[in-house]
Amino acid sequence: MFVYQGHTTPEKFYIEACDDGSNDVLSIDRVSTEMILTGMLSRLCVCKTLPKKKVGDLLGHAVWKAMDFDVISYKKTVLHLTDNQMQDNKAFLSMINSVLLTDGFYFATDYDLTHTLQRLANTSPEFQEMSLLERADQRFVWNGHLLREFMPQPELHRFAFPVVHGFIIMKSCCINGKIFDWNIISRRSCFRAGVRYYVRGIDSEGHAANFVETEQIVQCSGGKASFVQTRGSIPFYWSQRPNLKYKPKPQISKTIDHLDGFQRHFDSQIIIYGKQVILNLIDQKGSEKQLEQAFDKMVSSLGNGMVKYIAFDFHKECSRMRWHRLQILVDMVTEMQDEYGYFLVDVDGNVLVQQEGMFRSNCMDCLDRTNVIQSLLARRSLQSQLERLGVLHMGQRIEDQSDFEKIYKNAWADNANACAKQYAGTGALKTDFTRTGKRTQWGLVMDGWNSMIRYYKNNFSDGFRQDSIDLFLGNYSIDEADMTTPLHETKDWKFLTLPIIMVVAFSMCIICLLMAGDTWTETLAYVLFWGTASFVTAGVILFNGREFVDAPKLVQKEKMD
Repeated sequence: MFVYQGHTTPEKFYIEACDDGSNDVLSIDRVSTEMILTGMLSRLCVCKTLPKKKVGDLLGHAVWKAMDFDVISYKKTVLHLTDNQMQDNKAFLSMINSVLLTDGFYFATDYDLTHTLQRLANTSPEFQEMSLLERADQRFVWNGHLLREFMPQPELHRFAFPVVHGFIIMKSCCINGKIFDWNIISRRSCFRAGVRYYVRGIDSEGHAANFVETEQIVQCSGGKASFVQTRGSIPFYWSQRPNLKYKPKPQISKTIDHLDGFQRHFDSQIIIYGKQVILNLIDQKGSEKQLEQAFDKMVSSLGNGMVKYIAFDFHKECSRMRWHRLQILVDMVTEMQDEYGYFLVDVDGNVLVQQEGMFRSNCMDCLDRTNVIQSLLARRSLQSQLERLGVLHMGQRIEDQSDFEKIYKNAWADNANACAKQYAGTGALKTDFTRTGKRTQWGLVMDGWNSMIRYYKNNFSDGFRQDSIDLFLGNYSIDEADMTTPLHETKDWKFLTLPIIMVVAFSMCIICLLMAGDTWTETLAYVLFWGTASFVTAGVILFNGREFVDAPKLVQKEKMD
């Protein structure tokens, strides 16, 4: 994750930051795990650069995307492990690598990526003197657990950098002959992190699942502006565990005090961002209706004038390809968006405007519908920012700047894909609209394909992905003294027996159809028998769906419920 000179001995690791300009070397004892600085001045080995890709420059600071990682064992050997522990160790390593291979890890060596421009502008001189590790917003430090041993030793902080997970794109653009830098930074929270169906709602601290802070930044001739939005799961206690059905029915907990966690969530949001406008985009009928009604009722019960609630049935309003009706929602929030504003700094560094409120958007997954709405609100903010920065002339519209409009739409579609892959396992839906401004037949086909892939992953591989995230973030700790781990849970007899019976019965049904008997009545009897057997078995499997999906093994039960 950084450029280093390194040497490994049976007793210690030695690391020297190549770009630090210091002769200090970090020495890590492989037995005691003690970390100290040594005065070793001799060159240890040839400087090695872990694969990274420069995304661009933000306010003159290089921003990097990590492309590959090294996982180095403290232990000299694993021969002391039992066979079961060896097997578990391979599984845990596979989980760590699974997270590291997920696209979207970014870092900077001399800039704080975890904070928005506005938060950084409102900090004290003491804050500015802190190391990146000390001052980072812990919500977005995905390697925080891995760096926990560095925190008590400030002298070691220059060897470790906070890593954010999400999406960053940086583009140099030109309108009316004026060059400006346009960026999107999406920071995914590591609190209540997880995958689509296994992590919904909030936890007891008020942290929402799939919470992402998205900042749009413009830099032009020394001036800079930013507009921030958030997305996050519906902030009360509900779940939607996979059960082999295409769309599991969401369940609202009946045993927990929702208002306590709900209030904790919005109290923290107001402290960080100011006034809140909730844009709830879920259906107002069917299985989602109960969530919309509960959300509306809870906002009313909260009685906080800083929190406003707007429900917009995205699917109903935009049904039959009526995407122009999204303008209804944009018009509904226009006055509030103008009131809340955005962050703006002039060429002399003077803060001209601060963003005083936040649009918090959500749908069920906080992915596809949410990203469409966020891109529309971000465009409206950008229109005003580019006018204030002197890029757009009075009366000009972003939509008419064809070259930039293409860059803008593709970037927001890429943002949607990145967030969707990290949470749902596939690219986003509805990105054809984000990229082109209209729905296409090919887009509908791709949405169907991605939906099928999501169904498979959500039911048959997301348990492993959830375990991987929890292990990486330190939500599950491995104790070498334990001879057994939750990985060794035994499956119920139904898990293997029923699928085999169903496949055999269905196969026999097909064979009977292809190899007809002496009479049609005989053939019909065989087909009905095997067909009924396969149908009944499939029904039993579906009825016991939760027992057949890939469920997490490492996480606490209360986290999933």
